[in-house]
Amino acid sequence: MSDALFSGNPVTLTDMLQARENRSSLQRELLAADEKAALLVATMNIPGPVKNSAPLTAVFEELITEIEEAVKELIPLANLYRSLETGPEYYLVLPTDPYELKRMMVQIETHHPYGRLVDLDVLAKNQDQLLPISRTEIGLPARSCYVCEQDAKVCGRSRTHSVADMQQQIRKIIQERVKE
Repeated sequence: MSDALFSGNPVTLTDMLQARENRSSLQRELLAADEKAALLVATMNIPGPVKNSAPLTAVFEELITEIEEAVKELIPLANLYRSLETGPEYYLVLPTDPYELKRMMVQIETHHPYGRLVDLDVLAKNQDQLLPISRTEIGLPARSCYVCEQDAKVCGRSRTHSVADMQQQIRKIIQERVKE
């Protein structure tokens, strides 16, 4: 599986920046219908030029199942899944408090074996602003790096770890889950 994990079409920085811009537009569109709703945006956290492959999609889809189980008491206002070269994306608009939704998503990020491989971002709308709900806003520490356990954003900004080291850790996380 490890050979297939990062085999696929490589994407460029320009591709990733365009994907981010497209996500932002879609987020605004999805939240336009209901100012009081919360939006969950799930994306993979995969370093390197290959952002999507069959094994990564399987991991992502397992996490979507976990998300949908966690929110099964709520009736979604919108639900969208996209499999893109820049990585799979999942959007879920729910009639719930965004802070409560963030708490539920942190539980998945923290306790699911694949939780570290996905970003479960929760956004709310305040007038024309999209407001991301951070872990610190709900009294939790920032996410830790999956290589060294330090603050992930600090490691990312300083490029503390090589892409190869991060991909090796991802392989390990996935292989441990497969053994269960």
